[in-house]
Amino acid sequence: MESYETKKRLTTILIYVILFIVSFIMIVPFAWMILTALKTNQEAISVNPFYIFPASGWHWENFKTVWKSYNFLILYKNTLLMILFRVICACLTATMAGYAFGRLKFPGKNALFSLVLIQMMVPAQIFIIPQYVMVSKLGMLNTQFGLVFPGIVTAFGTYLLKVGYEGLPKDLEEAAGLDGCNVAQRFLKIMMPLTRSSMVSLGIFTAVFAFKDLMWPMIVCSKAETTTLSAALAKMQGQYTSDYPAMMAAATLAVVPMVVIYVIFQKQFVEGIATSGGKL
Repeated sequence: MESYETKKRLTTILIYVILFIVSFIMIVPFAWMILTALKTNQEAISVNPFYIFPASGWHWENFKTVWKSYNFLILYKNTLLMILFRVICACLTATMAGYAFGRLKFPGKNALFSLVLIQMMVPAQIFIIPQYVMVSKLGMLNTQFGLVFPGIVTAFGTYLLKVGYEGLPKDLEEAAGLDGCNVAQRFLKIMMPLTRSSMVSLGIFTAVFAFKDLMWPMIVCSKAETTTLSAALAKMQGQYTSDYPAMMAAATLAVVPMVVIYVIFQKQFVEGIATSGGKL
């Protein structure tokens, strides 16, 4: 018995050590980014001596420099609106498509769902040209609609919600049908509320993917007042090629929205991943 307790204690310690090492490895780049943003350019590129902390004081003026060069309030607004609309559209279309594929029977169901799976297997870059042509024909270049357009529907979300709906008991729909509910009422009042965890997971994944999206905003929004944080940072790399503190200051400012979103929705994110829409 004592040997078992000792082994269990050693296993717990080992797990905590591994988690600490992994956490440290993940935190170091963010800490280095912030520390570099507060250095002088000479300290940032210096090898001998090697500076971990700013030696000549904390240079907050690096943040002022990039804030004046790029209107971060506009960038924040464009990015957050794009994330918001993409999340709304993705959850709305995915939950309806997921319910149709997961619970309804109709001709061509398997063939249509195969197209959804094929879309998940194909690189997203293949769709950039036809999507750009469609946005251009609609006259929506350099607009918020142009940024949101690729995220109106999502193959990943459709698959995720389909799995969520398939995990729900069939008795719920049958009981609702006996009570006189039609298909729309069963979907809106019974089934959709039970997939809240899956929709929360989809919303957070969609937000992360939208925040990281670089190529599409650079293609569809050429004007500085309509672009997003990721595209602005990519252009900043050419403008401040050797000014590493300014680049790191801009990167630090760009990370703020996602850190706030993660802190606010951390509980929902963990719950959504754990349940995968299949727990009542």
